Amino acid sequence: MRTALLLLLFSITSIGFSQTFRETIESKKLGEAREFNVVLPPGYEQNIDKKYPVLVILDGEYLASPFTGILKYGAYWDDLPEMIVVSVFQNGDKRFQDSEFDEAGLPSGTGANFFEFIGFELLPYVEGKYRTQPFRIIAGHDTTAGFLNFYLYKDNPIFNGYISLAPEFAPDMEKRVADRLAVITKPIFYYQASGEGDLKELQERAAILDQNINAIPDKSFKYRSDIIKGASHYSLVAQAIPQALYFIFDGYQPISMVEFQEKILKLDSGYAQYLIDKYKNLEEKLGLKIQPRLTDFKAIEAAIIKNKAYPELQELSKYAEKQYPKTTLSIYHQALYYEKMGEYKKAVKEYKRAFSREPIRELTKDFMLSRAESLKDKEDDSKVEEYAEPLPEEGTTEDGSEKKEGEE
Repeated sequence: MRTALLLLLFSITSIGFSQTFRETIESKKLGEAREFNVVLPPGYEQNIDKKYPVLVILDGEYLASPFTGILKYGAYWDDLPEMIVVSVFQNGDKRFQDSEFDEAGLPSGTGANFFEFIGFELLPYVEGKYRTQPFRIIAGHDTTAGFLNFYLYKDNPIFNGYISLAPEFAPDMEKRVADRLAVITKPIFYYQASGEGDLKELQERAAILDQNINAIPDKSFKYRSDIIKGASHYSLVAQAIPQALYFIFDGYQPISMVEFQEKILKLDSGYAQYLIDKYKNLEEKLGLKIQPRLTDFKAIEAAIIKNKAYPELQELSKYAEKQYPKTTLSIYHQALYYEKMGEYKKAVKEYKRAFSREPIRELTKDFMLSRAESLKDKEDDSKVEEYAEPLPEEGTTEDGSEKKEGEE
């Protein structure tokens, strides 16, 4: 009985954790029906306003599981964003037909049809049916890894991220990809991996592409190439996938202890701006509009206190008001500023304002009122003047330059 109950609970949990749907498109481009799987994030049904990036996986029969496994693991620790995963089935010879190219190294025949199927039928279908963000990644292995590069040949590529695992290139592809990356203006993330034990020809051509890309001056794209030691043509996949995803979503992770100590604490100023820029970059470069994490607010607060940059608490308060309106977060940072600056009466008044706000994490109304109570009998000892910007010397302007004759 106990075993049966555990199995039932496990099945319910599994259903709730992974929502997989088998879809079919009657493709005009291919002249046939094409099946694919769509895997939705665990919280898709609950977070009805949330939108997700899209990952299109070619060779979905065997690449889908390692990709979804790493994505679930990363999302559990909030290291990777949740994504909508689209796995395209290409059993047997279908993958070679889908990747067909001509002697000039361009998609042709069934390859040209499949190229258009992805852009004109598959993506519009998925993005019309599901809640997606405008950030798309495509991934493939050997033949399909070479094929995905064709999307870079367009002036405005439909994909932002490219994961090329042990690629088999079309003619002249190692030059064309580099040439295209040098001129594409939209943010592009390009990851390539080869196995140390792979075929020599594949390694050599991947190495030439690597050289060509590295020779590009003033890169406006993000690029990484890995040679997986001891890996074969097939075993490299399991090792390269997490490398690729963490490379593309570098900066998505919460502020770590290493980042806090090695980057943030060493700043002379601009702690609050560091937090603002972190999430601004995620939106501008990855199309990920996410609410800043409360743990990141705490990290920046700790850096401000550690370096006694108390006026920045006011900037942090303003940012908190935009991101978490109606909560006690912004009030807490403003009140903490007054407290650290020795303006206790203002601090008490500010802490008491929390009574009209919704609590957030440990910043409950009781906590805020207890902070006010602990300060009510303290006499003001203002440090505002200590932190005031110094007045310009006589005979100079505010920026320190010498006044011209006749200037006030």
